[in-house]
Amino acid sequence: MREKIIRDWFQAWIDADISAVRRTFTEDAVYTECYGPEYRGIEQIEKWFADWNKKGRVLEWKIGRMFECGESVIAQWYFECDYDGEVSGFDGVTIADFDGPLISRLCEFQSKSEHVHPYGI
Repeated sequence: MREKIIRDWFQAWIDADISAVRRTFTEDAVYTECYGPEYRGIEQIEKWFADWNKKGRVLEWKIGRMFECGESVIAQWYFECDYDGEVSGFDGVTIADFDGPLISRLCEFQSKSEHVHPYGI
């Protein structure tokens, strides 16, 4: 069930479906993006979602692995978007803490998707 909520949330970005915010988060949820911004409460999360989708479009948000641990879900993923005419992508991890069926805290962490192999493959 919780893994489905994460999958649906990522799909909501691809579909630009703002109605998913209230199906996904508690009223007092905290959402921390991988590069620093933090949104507190469902109104701020909705505002950010709406504002981001005015300039951007998620092209792909593909989950590689997902783990459920107690009240939390950890997902490893690849994200790609076109934001303000610039296409970029990166690897990342989401840690989502649940309060019942909804997410109360979500933190994202980013990694470069292009890897180097200093000692060979």
